[in-house]
Amino acid sequence: MGGNLSEHRDELFDLLSNSRRRYAWHYLKSCEGREAIPLGEVAEQVAAWENDKRVGELDTAERKRVYTSLQQQHLPRMDRADIVDFEDNEIRLADRADEFDVYIDIVDDDDIPWSEYYLGLGAVCAALITAVWVTGIRLPFVSGLGWAAIVVLAFVGSAAVHVYIDHRRKLGQYEEPPGVRSSRETANAVPADD
Repeated sequence: MGGNLSEHRDELFDLLSNSRRRYAWHYLKSCEGREAIPLGEVAEQVAAWENDKRVGELDTAERKRVYTSLQQQHLPRMDRADIVDFEDNEIRLADRADEFDVYIDIVDDDDIPWSEYYLGLGAVCAALITAVWVTGIRLPFVSGLGWAAIVVLAFVGSAAVHVYIDHRRKLGQYEEPPGVRSSRETANAVPADD
């Protein structure tokens, strides 16, 4: 990839703007630890996700269309960008692939950004401490140090949940890529009675 961080990010976002490349990278991330993945295996799984089918339900044309585009276009481009190593129709995640994880966290549409969450938590804690200080409320089971512990535990607990959720949202953590999951969930949703 390019020289500086901004160029890396721009090129990575451009690469991952294509669902076929995202699906391929997702599958490779889910196979992390394997030495090399045959192109045919990756192509079958990507074709299955694209066609909303199981691998065994794919026809030859669906497999071939994905295989050919991965072989001739997508994987060579990902190889040039140092995301994968593609040689002899076998694919491995490149040594540098993990460096790009920070750019591909999956955020649900209904989530609030963590920065806003922490700002809100800080405001609530500040209001609580201010109220205790101004009113002089003394609870027998909570000392001054106890209030500080409550604030610290709120932030440490939130940070632990944040780390857990971020880990689960990385590409390769689920059987299916995020776009496939959301479209399938929408398709399987039970319509509301009018």
